[in-house]
Amino acid sequence: MTHAAASEVRFANWLAEYGGIMHKITRAYAVRAVDQAELLQEIRLQLWRSLPVFRAEAKASTWIYRVSLNTAMTWRRDAAARTRWIEPDADVAHVPTGAATPAETADQAEVVARLYAAIHAMADFDRALVLLLLDGLAYREIAEVIGLTENHVGVALTRARKRLTELLKGISHELA
Repeated sequence: MTHAAASEVRFANWLAEYGGIMHKITRAYAVRAVDQAELLQEIRLQLWRSLPVFRAEAKASTWIYRVSLNTAMTWRRDAAARTRWIEPDADVAHVPTGAATPAETADQAEVVARLYAAIHAMADFDRALVLLLLDGLAYREIAEVIGLTENHVGVALTRARKRLTELLKGISHELA
């Protein structure tokens, strides 16, 4: 198998296996569906472009998080220069659930919408930390993705959790 063919196979496998990572980051950095689609495409493009420099020194998921987060932060800065990226009438994607009742589904969608609204209001660095934590990464893995020490991750996460809690309280009061 040629190097190019091997890269294509690796890329396709990563899209299938780690697509969820890219979608979560996309949703956290872009509100409107059209912007999410644009950002997802940009993340995939950057992942493809940076594939030749992947040396397997870290886990593939760690590397994909890093590429995705860096791309999302850059995209957000560039998008902010073009237009406001948070809009008051922003759409929130439907949250798929199992066999929940319509009321439970509505409650879950509301909780997720509040969470993403709070995440959107956070600074890029805090947003990245919260996403990685919500995705179940250990402090060690977060440190690898972000490029910090584990101790610094712990301190930064404490601050980010506090900020997220404050934002969620504010959103709850606005909706009440």
